[in-house]
Formats: sequence, structure tokens, C-alpha cells
Amino acid sequence: MLNKLNTRQKAILALIIANIIWGAASPIFKYSLESIPPFTLAFLRFSIASLILFPFVHKELHKLTSVIDNWKEIFLFSIFGTTINITFFFLALKSTESINAPIIGSSGPIIILIFSVLFLHEKAGLKKILGMLLSFFGILIIILEPVIKHGLDGSVIGNIFLVIATLGAVGQTLIGKKVTKKYSPLPLTFWSFIIGSITFIPMMIPELKTLPPLDVKSVIGIVYGSIFSSFIAYSLYAWGLSKIDASEAGLFAYIDPVIAIVIAYPLLGEKPTSLFLLGSVLVFFGIYITERRLNYHPIKKLLRT
Repeated sequence: MLNKLNTRQKAILALIIANIIWGAASPIFKYSLESIPPFTLAFLRFSIASLILFPFVHKELHKLTSVIDNWKEIFLFSIFGTTINITFFFLALKSTESINAPIIGSSGPIIILIFSVLFLHEKAGLKKILGMLLSFFGILIIILEPVIKHGLDGSVIGNIFLVIATLGAVGQTLIGKKVTKKYSPLPLTFWSFIIGSITFIPMMIPELKTLPPLDVKSVIGIVYGSIFSSFIAYSLYAWGLSKIDASEAGLFAYIDPVIAIVIAYPLLGEKPTSLFLLGSVLVFFGIYITERRLNYHPIKKLLRT
């Protein structure tokens, strides 16, 4: 079947699979973080993923000239997509519900548009402004839901951390589109894992003093994180991003919330509340008004391309 797909269709399929894996990641990681500290899990996740990826890229790693010439972009790609994104993602999961993560993360296209208007001085019509406002209020409802329901608590900080994590992912997407034109996806992913692993070491060391013995929950997080969510998903995402526009890549994040809810309910007992659903509807309706592209469902894009 794969042989019948053209390069663009394969890129779309790669992004669909990556986002299914990432959709399941937030409830699985929240489950694992009950037993293992966040920076220890982050370090093990990416260092093990680096070892798994090494046999696939070692023949290309001798091209040091390419790495040196693009080291600033590769470093920023890693810092935004690995260090910033994962740090605040894991910290958020310690205090807020996992199903919030993919909804807030889906606001990436809107954040890119806001940055374009504010910093690149791109013009935004009335529909785009309305869409941005709707999505903003949707995210605000999800962030402030704990306050609305039972007063200020750590869940609000957790939701704010998810916004920061999303900003990291947006930065990686924007930088990645430029870097992937110069550098092969798998070596780029490998360097991103290596750099990310190193940045987690200073924050992991204090955790080692009180690190409990690894149990089933910890192992599930390490295995899922290193093999599926890192090695497989990041490689598929980097390759897919190199074949289609960065703006299109953000569309596939719409898969994540559905997968997260399906996994989070039986695993963690998390149920979508009325406020959560209202915020989600506003986020996606705002994206629809702004981009007019929700009708381009990932599966439809795969079939129609």
C-alpha cells in the first residue's frame, strides 16, 4: 500500500501517525510521572532514544561541516522542541489534567498567526481577528477552569505551563522548516535528542537523591517515551515536516485531543467537563474561522492528495 502513495501522501501519513502517538502521550506520561520525577524521565526518554536512533544515522554523522555550519539553528531547534517543550509539558502534567495538553497544543496555528501579525506586521482581516479572539477565549476558559470550579490551585499553573510548552513547539516548527531544508531529518532528530538530553542533566541531578525504585509505571513512561513518542514520532514528524509546509503540519494536531480523551478516561479517570468542551469548541471554531481549513481533515488530505 505504501508503494502506491506519493511522497506528499507518505508525509501526511507520517504526520498522522506521529500525532496519534503524541495524542496518547499526555495521559501515559501523567500516569508514569506518579512514580518518576519529570527531568529524570525526560533525560532517560531522550538519551535512550538517541541510542536507538544512532545505528540509523551514524553513517551521516561524519558530515560535521553541515552540523557546524547550522549549529545555531540545530541548537535552537533542540532547545525549543525538546528542552522548553518537554520541561513545561512534564511539569504541567504533574498538576493538571492530561486531556488539557492536546487542546492547548492545538492552538499552535493561532499562535503562529498572532506572532506573524505582531512581529512580521502581516495584515489580519476581521475574520482572522475574530477567529484569534475565539481561540484565545477558548484557551482562557480551559486555563481558568480550576478557578471557575473550585478556586485558585496548582492546575492553573499547570495549564499556563502547557501554553509555554506550546510556544516551544511553535518555535521548533518555525525553525525546523528552515533547518530541514539543509539537514537530513533523522540526523537532525538525533542531534536534537542529544542536545535535549544534556540540557536535562543539571535539573535531573537533584532528583536522583530521592529517586524511588523504578516500577511498572516508570518503565511504561520510559519505554513509551523513548521508543514511540521520541524515536518513532519525532523521526516521522521531522521527515514529514521536510516534505510539506510548516503551516500544514500544525493541522495534524487536531488528532491529538481525540486520542488523549480515549486513553485518559480508562487510564486516569479523566472526563471532559462542560467547560472543557466549551473551551475546545471555541478553540477549534476560532481556528476554522481564521484558517478555513478544518475541513481539511488529515484523513481527507491523505486520500485527496
